[in-house]
Amino acid sequence: MTAINPDAPILVTGGTGYLAGVIIAQLLDAGHTVHATVRDPDKRDRLAALDALAATSPGSIRYFRADLRDPEAFGPAMTGCELVIHTASPFIAHVADPQRDLVDPAVEGTRNVLTAANATESVKRVVLTSSCAAIYGDNADIAAMPERKLTEAVWNTSSSLRHQAYSFSKTLAEKAAWEIAGAQSRWDLVTINPSLILGPGIDPMTSGESYALITQIGDGTMAAGVPDFRIGAVDVRDVAAAHIKAGFTPQAEGRHILSAHNTGFVEMSAVLRDHFGSDYKFGKSILPKFLVWLAGPMINPALTRKMVSRNVGIPFIADNAKSRTALGMTYRPLQATLTEHFQQLIDAGRITSKQ
Repeated sequence: MTAINPDAPILVTGGTGYLAGVIIAQLLDAGHTVHATVRDPDKRDRLAALDALAATSPGSIRYFRADLRDPEAFGPAMTGCELVIHTASPFIAHVADPQRDLVDPAVEGTRNVLTAANATESVKRVVLTSSCAAIYGDNADIAAMPERKLTEAVWNTSSSLRHQAYSFSKTLAEKAAWEIAGAQSRWDLVTINPSLILGPGIDPMTSGESYALITQIGDGTMAAGVPDFRIGAVDVRDVAAAHIKAGFTPQAEGRHILSAHNTGFVEMSAVLRDHFGSDYKFGKSILPKFLVWLAGPMINPALTRKMVSRNVGIPFIADNAKSRTALGMTYRPLQATLTEHFQQLIDAGRITSKQ
C-alpha cells in the first residue's frame, strides 16, 4: 500500500496534451501543486488555457521544459514529487514513419520518465497512461479472448509496425514500464488503459484524433454514410479522475480498463443527430463494409483493408469492473460526453451548421 502526501508537488508529463490538461485542471481545483512538463515554457500562448485555470483555482502550477527523447529532461521536474502521472505519448492515426513517430517516442519517453523515477528518492508511485490498445489490436482479436471481452489480463499480440502501429507503440511502452518497475522496489506502477477518450477539453482549439473524429461526424465527412466501426468510449473527465484516484488510492495496483460504453460511430452519430437535429451534416445510413474496404485506403491511409476487415461491423466489448471496484469509478452517460464535446466545437467556431 502506497500513501501519497497530498501537499507534495505532482508531476504531470505532456502538460499541454488533451488528457493532461483535464488532469491538471482537476488537480488544481483540488488545491494541489502541479509540475507540468512542456516542450517550450517560453511559448506562453500554448500555456494560456493552463494559466487561466491556475489563476482561478486554489492550486498552483510550475512549468518545466522536457522532451520525451531526452533522458535528462525529467529529473528537475520530478524533484520533490511523490506522485508522477505520465501521460505524454503520441496519438496519431497515420504517420510517415511508425518507428520514428510512434514507437520510439512512446517507448523512449516511458523509459526516460521511469529512469528519472529510479533516480528521484521522493517518488513513491507512477501512474502511466496506457491504452486498451495495449490489450487488443483489432476487434477481431476480442472474439478469441476469455469471455470474448477485454480484461486487464490480456495483452495485444496482433499489432506491428505495419498494422495498427499506434497500438503496437502503446503495447511496447507499457511492457517497458512494467519491466522497469519490476526491477526495483521503491516506487510502484499503476496503469490506466482507456478506450477512445472523448469529451470537452480545457482548450476548445485542442488538436488530435478525438477532436478530429467528433468534427468529422458533424461536418459532413460522414454525411453519405457512417462506417460501422465498433469502439469503446470514455469521457476525458472520467479518465482524468481515474488517474488521480489511481495515484491517491493506497491499494491501487496493476492495470485498469477505462471504458464506459461499448459503442460505435453509428451510435455516436445517432446521439448527436437526436440532440442537435438537422442543423448539422450527420450521417444517417450505415456505409456498407465492402465500400469502406474498397475506398477506405484512398480516403485515409490509416484505413488499410486489413484494418477494415478486422474491425468494421465486429463488436467491441470491454470489462470495466476493476475500475469500478478498485478505483470507485462511475461513468458519465455517452450522451453527455458527446453533446458537450460537440457543443464545445460549435462554440469555438470549429463546426458550423449547414444553413
